Amino acid sequence: MRFVFFMLSATMIVILPSTSTRAQLGHSTAYNYVHGDAEDRLKDQPLSDEPWEPLFPMNGKPVGWRVTEWSDVGKDVAGHDWEITDGTLRSGDNRGTWLVSEAVYDDFELQFEIKLTERGNSGVALRSPPAGDPAFDGLEFQVADFRYNTSATESELTGGLYRAVAPSAQVYKPTEWNQVMIRLDGSKFKATLNEQVIQDIDLNEHDQPVLRHDGTQASPIKDRPTSGHIGFQHLSREGRVEIRAARIRKLSK
Repeated sequence: MRFVFFMLSATMIVILPSTSTRAQLGHSTAYNYVHGDAEDRLKDQPLSDEPWEPLFPMNGKPVGWRVTEWSDVGKDVAGHDWEITDGTLRSGDNRGTWLVSEAVYDDFELQFEIKLTERGNSGVALRSPPAGDPAFDGLEFQVADFRYNTSATESELTGGLYRAVAPSAQVYKPTEWNQVMIRLDGSKFKATLNEQVIQDIDLNEHDQPVLRHDGTQASPIKDRPTSGHIGFQHLSREGRVEIRAARIRKLSK
């Protein structure tokens, strides 16, 4: 392994991997060079001692993930076509599914980039239970093109905790790659979209029930699970959901 040394002052030396070494270190290190140095943008947040884990490191069908119905992650879907090619996850053509992790997480940082087509609709399941709808039984970070539902409320647009908490700003870039960073630490929830903080809240302060699609009431955000699965949704009316540079790390206790 070769390194390049830079002298910044009489008392400080910075050691960086050479270009060939960075290539050998793999996807998790390359993210910083290819996809915009995401760790640098997190320098204002507490550090985690846990390593980053790439979520989709191998081509082919996602290993360690299940494909389920969009309204109930307890119901598996056969014959799915979610697939990874060169580090990019694509949902395929079958609308109405979740790709759900077998792993369970409680406090973590999650980073990824996502691109939707016009009338695209996706979402990120956070602390989802093994059954039920993540939007109402866990947490769902919404990602949707505004053309998917032109009458959507602010909390139903990109950056909202679905139907519960609207983002502070709408900075989604239609049909482009969007950079997402999510941090869950106990009841603290922070989300950054395209380098702008759009959520920085205490979940315990949100004590109002949320209406499900059938009009019944779901539990308030403060009463949702404190650990569970993560997942990515495909509910677009046309085209595919694309996700790349996805990685996660658990926060140190």
